[in-house]
Amino acid sequence: MVIAVSLAAAALFAAGDAVAPVNRQANPYAQWRRGPVAPAAANNYFPIAVWLQQPKNAAKFKAAGINLYIGLWKGPTDKQLAELTGAGMPVICDQNAVGLKHVNDPIIVGWMHGDEPDNAQALPGGKGYGPPIRPEKVRADYQRMIKADPTRPVLLNLGQGVAYDDYIGRGVRRGRMEDYPQYVRGCDIVSFDIYPAVHDKPAIAGKLEMVPRGVDRLRTWGGDGKVVWNCIECTRISNTRVKPTPAQVRSEVWMSIIHGSRGLIYFVHQFKPTFIEAGLLADAEMLAAVTKINARIAALAPVLNSPSVEKLVTVTSSDAAVPIDIMVKKLGKRVYVLAAAMRGRETTGAFRIEGLGAARATVLDEERTVNVTGGGFSDEFKGYQVHLYEIE
Repeated sequence: MVIAVSLAAAALFAAGDAVAPVNRQANPYAQWRRGPVAPAAANNYFPIAVWLQQPKNAAKFKAAGINLYIGLWKGPTDKQLAELTGAGMPVICDQNAVGLKHVNDPIIVGWMHGDEPDNAQALPGGKGYGPPIRPEKVRADYQRMIKADPTRPVLLNLGQGVAYDDYIGRGVRRGRMEDYPQYVRGCDIVSFDIYPAVHDKPAIAGKLEMVPRGVDRLRTWGGDGKVVWNCIECTRISNTRVKPTPAQVRSEVWMSIIHGSRGLIYFVHQFKPTFIEAGLLADAEMLAAVTKINARIAALAPVLNSPSVEKLVTVTSSDAAVPIDIMVKKLGKRVYVLAAAMRGRETTGAFRIEGLGAARATVLDEERTVNVTGGGFSDEFKGYQVHLYEIE
């Protein structure tokens, strides 16, 4: 069932970390009888989730292209599951007593650990923070969950320490990167979150490449034996000065996919200056942009779920300090080149396509085409810009 394939470029880099070959199973969820998707529908499925939202908003999120809920506040409860069933919105949730009572309910498609066990944990009574939850505890909890229900995957979401080595929020384990391969052993699907567009530390702020960097690391730590997802920012969260732009969100999404992410989790809360749980739904501009992004992912799902093609396409950046990372797919008579400038400066990419003479590349979502002559073409990239090429 497992087919190992690699990115078209043999060695790509994100923030100094080499990219491992992308492992593209036709259906990484087929091993779970009650997992996120039935095998017959797998080629058309790409998980696009929201984090910890009320079921009452499921229909609105579904209209925006969301196809999965992750987490339920103080749940799952019978009422929450009934609401999600009515909306046709599957969920990955805690394996509590109510969840196990609904073990045969198809609305539950996975179980989850508590969030960010790799971070320092709050002590009772507001007395500061203790150490992170040890990886051994996470692995023991994983064994307990799959023993109670082996028919669904277990999701583990880790914190920004996955990509940010010096993250202070890890407390006494700050900088101890050797913990992470051990955490990854305690799940079936591993995710992480870092939000550079609104980050308050200069080491991270504005550096969108930190998102795919974390994806690369999770894939490496899991030996490509785990399904890797990641979180995407789309609100100001707690930054009262800036919020992500639609272009930044689009870049984070496609850089993640290019680097091997198999699922996305939008973080849609706003905490400051006022709390808005469904912050994405309250931002018309961002909602329209995310809806468009999700529609493109859904349309390309059969492409994204197909094996990547090695050595068919190469790209050279006019600015060596701004690498252009690519993923190459071939479906039927069409070749797809997903390309992202990995730094915040302009550059020009020179693409070569093996065995192709003259053709025309449609640049998806940009209402333009690029002529391919002599098996090659060039295109300009703004900082962190993504281009999606479809070539007949």
